Formats: sequence, structure tokens, C-alpha cells
Amino acid sequence: MIPITVVDVQDAEPLVLEVLRSGVIAQGPMVKRFEDAFASVAGVPHAVAVNNGTTALVASIQALDLQPGDEVITTPFTFVATLNAILEAGATARFADISAVDFNIDPEKVSAQVTERTKVLMPVHLYGQMADMGRLVPLAQQHGLTIVEDSAQAVGATYEGKPAGSFGIGCFSLYATKNITTAEGGVITTSDDALADKLRVMRNQGMRARYQYEMAGHNYRLTDLHAALGIPQLEKLQQLTDARRRNAEALSKGLDGVTGLTVPAVLPGREHVWHQYTILVGDDAPVTRDELAAKLTEKGIGNGIYYPKLVFDYDCYRENPQVIASDVPVAKKVAEQALSLPVHPKLTDADLETIVSSVREVFGA
Repeated sequence: MIPITVVDVQDAEPLVLEVLRSGVIAQGPMVKRFEDAFASVAGVPHAVAVNNGTTALVASIQALDLQPGDEVITTPFTFVATLNAILEAGATARFADISAVDFNIDPEKVSAQVTERTKVLMPVHLYGQMADMGRLVPLAQQHGLTIVEDSAQAVGATYEGKPAGSFGIGCFSLYATKNITTAEGGVITTSDDALADKLRVMRNQGMRARYQYEMAGHNYRLTDLHAALGIPQLEKLQQLTDARRRNAEALSKGLDGVTGLTVPAVLPGREHVWHQYTILVGDDAPVTRDELAAKLTEKGIGNGIYYPKLVFDYDCYRENPQVIASDVPVAKKVAEQALSLPVHPKLTDADLETIVSSVREVFGA
């Protein structure tokens, strides 16, 4: 089986042992070391480690002190954590359609969703390619919105040379399948000194120092054990990303010209980090997306449908007054056609050839 993803944290063993032997296994010096390294990657002065990527989103919204009824505009084509975080923070979610070219929120569709209650614009840098921040930043400024970047899948990605997580408040996931993992974990990045300070107090039960409470806080802390897993990966992030890029290039070259199949595009000015390699199976293809997924699985090739439905298209959200659905035809079509193929750094040349030949075989190409 060629898996859709591979988790490899063996390089972390020395640091994990160092933490175990130190006796400091909760949030301590290893977390600080990890934060400093992550801030450097994101090109900002502050990285605040938390216990998962959803927490990063929740805490970022909470730190903005939104009031009930205040709204966040985001994409409907994303992992459900994006929506869940908005709801957990007490905000209301609105949705703008996406572009099928980069799978990200379409700047042209954002303004129509802005109301007098809109406070936050939350683009999601899906699959490892950043949204069109060159157009989204001016839109946010025009409407007085704070940008919260859902960068869960985009560590190391850039737009015009500027890293993900540096355009506003950046929120990253360190879940097991991400390009950088601590098993569970998340990071918030910011250039705002006061915001970073507030987040650090908030994540530790609202304590500035022991039993010195300044706000109603939470236990959002990351452990030193988790941080120890991530540090060696951050140190070789460029190497891991380069491998993903080589693999993506090989897949696109091998699948180019297959009728009914659209390979993912890397748009000008953007550096893609290929968390996922996602093709579109068009209406003119000889098979449906689901049929292709099933046939690849039969051939021993892992694949994933990310994501089969729009986030608001589930019963648990339909009657929620904090979820304001909208007409998003592009996102709906993409959700019916998108399929992700393996692109992780552990793929061999033979694996890549097998993936390409298998897809072409199913398409009769």
C-alpha cells in the first residue's frame, strides 16, 4: 500500500529523552525553544504554542473580544475545525465562495458577505497554498476587519515572499498528518506584542504568574514532550518541503493532458508546500471522483477526499443560527470533484510512477 501520508518523528528521540530525563514535561523550556524556531519560520516576533490547531483558532478569536452576533467570514470548503472554532468562540459564521484554481476563498466574493457585524476575515490556506492575500488584505482594511489566517496546512508557504501566519493572526495545526507534527498541537503567530502577551496569559488559566489571575483563561498549554517532537522537523522543514515539491512536480508532469482530470496549479508569487496534492475529476472524465478513489484503493494507492461536503452542509449545522449558509456553486462543485493523492516526502520514484500509471489506467489514458 502506498499511504496517503506517513508520520516520521524518529529524529526526535534524543530531545524526547532529554525532556523525560529533565523531569520538566509540561510547558517549559522545550516549548519556548520550539516557539522561537516557529516564529522564525513564520517571519514574526511571536509564536504562541497551544494544544491543537483548533485551539489556535478559538483562542485567536477569543482574544479579539467579539460580542455575540459578531461575524467571521470564511470559506465553506475546509476542515470542519474552521467552523467549529468560530462557533466555540461565540461568533457567527458567514461564507464566501472559493476559486477552483487554488481552492481558497475568492476575494471577489468576500465583500458581498460583509455586514455591519462582520469583524474578522478568516482565509484558509488550503492544501498548502496561500489564499490571495494581495487582494484579501486590502479588502480587510477597507471593511475594518481583522485577518485570522487558518494556516493549519500551510507551514512554510509564502505569498510574494511573505510567510503564512504573518499577514494577521496566524493559526497552525501540528496534528499527526501535518507537514510539521507534534502529534497534537498548534501555534498562533503574531507581530502584535500585546496580543501575544494576552494569548500567553489566556492559555495558562489566565495567570500572569502563579495564582496571579488577570482574566478568565483556559488550559491551552502545549507540553515539552510535544515540542520535542516538532523541533527536529522545523530544522529540516526546507528539506521536507523540497521533497513534497519534487513529488508534486512529478505527479503533475505524469498526469498532464489526461482528459477529464485537472492537476493542481501553483499560482504566481506563491510557494506551495503541498500538504495535499489535490486533483479535480471533471464531468467529462470516464469515471467519477468516487469511482477513481475506489479503484485506486483497490490498486493499493492511498487517497483522500478532502472534503466531501461543505462545512455547513451537515444536519448539526443546518438550524444553527450562528451558521449563515450562502450560495457557493464553485465550492459545491469542487467538493464533488476533489481527490488527494500521496505527495509526502517518503514517496519513492517507483511509488510516483505507480500512482501516475494507475490513475492514467483508470482514465484509459
